[in-house]
Amino acid sequence: MGAVIKRLLRTPQGVIGSFILLVALVLVCVGPALAPHDPEALSILSRYKSPGLDFWFGTDQMGRDIFSRVLIGARATILLSLLATGLAMVIGSVIGTASAYLGGKIDEAIMRTMDAVMSIPSLLFALLIVSTLGKSSMNAVLAITIAFIPGMVRIARSVALAARRQDYVNAAIARGESTMYIILREMLPNIVAPIIVEATIRVAFAIMLFATLSFLGLGAQPPEPEWGLMVAEARRYFFQAPWMMLIPGLAIAVVAIGFNLLGDGLRDALNPRSH
Repeated sequence: MGAVIKRLLRTPQGVIGSFILLVALVLVCVGPALAPHDPEALSILSRYKSPGLDFWFGTDQMGRDIFSRVLIGARATILLSLLATGLAMVIGSVIGTASAYLGGKIDEAIMRTMDAVMSIPSLLFALLIVSTLGKSSMNAVLAITIAFIPGMVRIARSVALAARRQDYVNAAIARGESTMYIILREMLPNIVAPIIVEATIRVAFAIMLFATLSFLGLGAQPPEPEWGLMVAEARRYFFQAPWMMLIPGLAIAVVAIGFNLLGDGLRDALNPRSH
């Protein structure tokens, strides 16, 4: 692990991505404590204040401090995106590894099902699920999880096919180990590196997808300080107070870029022979 971190920090994308995500982690953990104002406090006299000493990121149409709302909104946006990606990674990696191990008609049935689901664009599929289940943050998480599972299944299966032919798997079969034991204890731990890299990159897409669902009114609901919802609420005031829309939009973009850069850095760090 130490060697991987050293190689990660030798690459520019690894350093930048790690720094961005370290800042994001601080916001998630202590953002509410750092907020200088109550994010829900309304003030008619403070509406549309431009960024300054009193309100670093300005105020919105209700006089709420945007800086405080961005700090607290990081927890909802980032944590829920991580939750959706983590669930998709766990479920998808288990299904993909099982498909590679079992092979035959079961493998064919699983992969054709995944292909059918992947033929539907992720956003459209997520919109369909949330529209069916109802508007809420947790339903948006569930929708993103389901939309991401097929991609994780394909990644896990592709690396598990090579692991299936390894001697340690054949030895476990010869010992009479159960199918679940071989999948969970023998194969999965040995294919986890590429799955983690893929999951790290997918967090960026989860953040943008979750923000999009909130922007469309299907994710987080008012008055929750979620970044996508903040952008949606600010769009009608763009020409009057552009910072209301630009700042949460920039926060989404920076964190998504950070996860993308970290994923690229991890890929290079975990495959040093590729250079």
